[in-house]
Amino acid sequence: MTENKNISTKLVKINFEDVSIVQLVEKCFSSESEGICLICSDLNYSWSLFQSYFEIQEAAGGKVFNNKNEVLFIYRFDKWDLPKGKLEAFETIENCAIREVEEECGITNLIIERQLNTTYHIFERKHKLILKISHWFLMNTNYTGELKPQIEEGITQVVFKNEAEIEEALRNTYQNIKLLF
Repeated sequence: MTENKNISTKLVKINFEDVSIVQLVEKCFSSESEGICLICSDLNYSWSLFQSYFEIQEAAGGKVFNNKNEVLFIYRFDKWDLPKGKLEAFETIENCAIREVEEECGITNLIIERQLNTTYHIFERKHKLILKISHWFLMNTNYTGELKPQIEEGITQVVFKNEAEIEEALRNTYQNIKLLF
């Protein structure tokens, strides 16, 4: 969402004031588009209005590098992903990011270097529309032990990937994950 009517983007541009949020979400669910760019005249007001149509779920995770400059990936639901999970009550997003990466991957010694982009995606659960806001952090680790996927979360693999392997993984991942590379 932007107030910049002249933004350069590959995404389809739609005027926020001219569209029904419900129809917009239905259109996104029924198409294979990479996303849309909503143009508005008042970003704060439009963003608040947009969010009011959803249950908000905040999450945090990490793009984790090891000493070999490889990136940590998880494999879940037949796609490569980065580790992340739900923010718990009274938890900071930084603590959430570290906790979730540790839990999902069986890793320790994580150090946050800086915050990355925040990503957004919409899904439906139990007939409710959820707007998931994921806060991402660039992390480093010197961990060399065994990685352990959190099977109860549907994670079947946890691996560090080199540059060539990352390119391959990004062919089978979510659009939001590609934004972090």
